[in-house]
This record gives sequence, C-alpha cells and structure tokens, in this order.
Amino acid sequence: MTENEISRHIVEAAIEVHRTLGGPGLLESVYEEAMAWELTHRGLLGERPWFR
Repeated sequence: MTENEISRHIVEAAIEVHRTLGGPGLLESVYEEAMAWELTHRGLLGERPWFR
C-alpha cells in the first residue's frame, strides 16, 4: 500500500468518524476510540502506542 493510499484511508476514516458522531462536542477520548476502531476496521491499525 502506498503512502497516498494510506493517507486516503486515514482521511476517509476521519470523515466517517466526524459524520457518525455528529461533529465537535464530545471528549477527545471518544473521537480517539472511534478513530482507532475505524482504522482497525480498515486494517490499518494493529497497535495503539498512545493508548493510556
């Protein structure tokens, strides 16, 4: 997978999270969890190094 393809998947995942959650207003941790789920669902995230 090229860098452009990876970037496209990340942007698409972010747009889907934004669309599903309805935009701003929630805690950052909610968006982080949703983004991690989207990326994992798309096969792009195997480990979350920033996970607390």
